[in-house]
Amino acid sequence: MPSRAREALLGLLLSAVSIAAVLLVLELTLRAFGFVPDRFQMMGRMANARWTLLLDCYPTNPRGYFDIDLRQPRSRERYFSVAPLRFDDVARRAPWAVESRYNALRFRDAPLGPKRPGVRRVMVLGDSFTEGQGVKEPDTCVRQLERLLNASEPGGWEVRNCGRRGTDFPALYQAFEEILPYEPDVLVYAMVLNDPEQSASFHARQTYVNDWILDRGRQTDDVEVEPGVFRSRLLTLVADRVTSWRVGRETTRWYLDMYGPPNREGWEQTQRYLREMNRRIQEGGGRFLVAPWPLFVGLEGGYPFAPIHETIRRFCLQAGIAHHDLLPVFRGRRSETFWVHPVDRHPNEIAHRLAAEDLAPVVRALGLPPSP
Repeated sequence: MPSRAREALLGLLLSAVSIAAVLLVLELTLRAFGFVPDRFQMMGRMANARWTLLLDCYPTNPRGYFDIDLRQPRSRERYFSVAPLRFDDVARRAPWAVESRYNALRFRDAPLGPKRPGVRRVMVLGDSFTEGQGVKEPDTCVRQLERLLNASEPGGWEVRNCGRRGTDFPALYQAFEEILPYEPDVLVYAMVLNDPEQSASFHARQTYVNDWILDRGRQTDDVEVEPGVFRSRLLTLVADRVTSWRVGRETTRWYLDMYGPPNREGWEQTQRYLREMNRRIQEGGGRFLVAPWPLFVGLEGGYPFAPIHETIRRFCLQAGIAHHDLLPVFRGRRSETFWVHPVDRHPNEIAHRLAAEDLAPVVRALGLPPSP
């Protein structure tokens, strides 16, 4: 073999050895520092047959907020009948729980009835953000808003939780029709960015995305959530980062497209729903408010969904619908401080409190009788 060829081959071998050595050092470093990818046992949910009681169940309790431990005898005695065939399995993998109780309309509130004389009734319509998934009932935005309104006018306000998890348009409009007979003085639509109606072709695109709310990618039904001894920590780290980047990019694009040409038909129909809701509330002498929640991702800087908030604001302005965006309350803060759990990015009790404090003066102004 010519000397030049031998030198080239030797150089390649030395490069390969050097790269292998660097990779080995990185692998050993990750193992020395105990790196494991963030993986959690699957979240669980148990509901009774009448859907009057539901438990959201979490695999860990990192903030110490969850005070129901399904492994405790007292909890087992109290909740076993909710789902007797699944209780032990859920308690094993996701023992920390939050309880929700529902009325006959499947809203997380007491039964609805006639409005009491002299009391202004505020009804908050929405999905799981409004219902308060993962948040104790007294800590929800609805309950905290009621306390704030009554702080200066004791007994003068009633705020009802009309959130129903998993509900988007057109189901949100159906929920609106269910609560309209209860004569709200103010109806707050706590909008979440995935609420608009979706055309069939657009909806099919969501099969490959997370939704920036429940992180399904970091949940597993494996008994062991840590990688085995022979599984490379370095390859796991690289695969996690690549997957997170790809899914995040696709998911963000999906949200943005929901308000653009790919879902034009669905967004236009949603606008018609909102105009009709505003008209019917005003016909009954009430006021309608659209209050969009942010998604709790990227709030620290470069929040990716700001164009959607602007689209909603412009629509409400053109349609003459009262609008109050909750995004400014949270923007610039660390997103994860507002998560219910690392794999559940629903707003936690801190986020609900801040939203209630932000909404209180707006709702109070809308609910006051007009000046003579």
